[in-house]
This record gives sequence, C-alpha cells and structure tokens, in this order.
Amino acid sequence: MSDTRGQATVELALVLPVVVVVVLLVVQVGLVARERVLVVHAARAAARAVAVDPTPAGARSAATEAVGSRDLDVGLTGDLSAGGLASVTVVSRPPMLPLLGRVLSRVEVRERLSVRVEGR
Repeated sequence: MSDTRGQATVELALVLPVVVVVVLLVVQVGLVARERVLVVHAARAAARAVAVDPTPAGARSAATEAVGSRDLDVGLTGDLSAGGLASVTVVSRPPMLPLLGRVLSRVEVRERLSVRVEGR
C-alpha cells in the first residue's frame, strides 16, 4: 500500500490558480459583453436625439440618460444641417477585474451610428 497522504492537497494547490484565472476570465468577458450592449443602447438613444436636435450636448445627454451615470465619450460628426447625415460615436471602457485588468487595460467598446437630421 503506497503512501498517498497529501496528494489531494498538492493537486488542489496546482489546479486552483488555473481555475481562478479561468473564472475571472469568464466574468471579464461577461462584463465586456454587458458594456457592449450598453454602448449600443447609448448610441441608439444619442442618434435618435441628434435626428431632432443636432447638438453635441443633446447627444451626450441622451446617451447618458439611456444607460445611467456611466463614463461615456460621445462624439458628433458629419453634416448637422437639416437633411444632412450626422454620425454619433460612443466609446466606453468596461470595468476591469483584478489580475486581468492589467492585461486588458486597453480594451474599449465603440459604436458608431449615422442618422439623417430632420428639417426644422
């Protein structure tokens, strides 16, 4: 009969760090996916607002109201006159978890939508 005392403890010590990193990675992917959905929603709200009020302040206000108080960069470009084609760009950085935050620190979520500006 061989001596196997402590084998499970050694196996746990070897496998546990890998399991923790995999779980954190799965959660981080979920956070990035959630941020993507919020940025798309904010861009759609900003584009709807720009169609009737083509001002950067109106686009920013509509985007932040749509997703709550988040740190969003909202840009407005294109022809803002009646009948013109305006483009709204919304950029955000998803929250980062410990350990993975340093590896994925440059990840940003971006959405760009174009809309025809209504006449006044």
